[in-house]
Amino acid sequence: MDSVCRLVNTLESPEKIKVLAPVYLKEILYYLLKGEGGKFVRHYMKEGSSAQKVVQAITLIKDQFTESLNVSDLADQVGMSESSLYSIFKKITNMSPLQFQKTLRLQTAKQLLTLNNLPVNETAYKVGYESPSQFSREYSRMYGVSPKADAMKVPAV
Repeated sequence: MDSVCRLVNTLESPEKIKVLAPVYLKEILYYLLKGEGGKFVRHYMKEGSSAQKVVQAITLIKDQFTESLNVSDLADQVGMSESSLYSIFKKITNMSPLQFQKTLRLQTAKQLLTLNNLPVNETAYKVGYESPSQFSREYSRMYGVSPKADAMKVPAV
């Protein structure tokens, strides 16, 4: 638990995140793997396993979340059938690959709106939406408030 607290405390500054967060993440993973569930985690994340391939898919989605996602191409890239990828992805993340991508886009958009004070239309395009109105609908559905309302909550500096 101490490791998790130290990790959360890195959120105080970008420098702490960059330097200390990776160390604390390794420490957390060490305790996780050495604990009671470690055998399960090691087996589940074994090189070449379906779970490992889903982790690769997650990484690809994160690296390219602003681009359109073709699940069939993604499945080919990680060496799985489309149905297996979908099924195991959903089991691990509780989301489909497309839902996962949408969540990443909307989380990033929220940060851009509230921290960087970007206009709504610019934010929509920056996170990969082709339609600002579609972006606004999905944002409102996820956060219960329009992106414009969230952007207006930004404190003046």
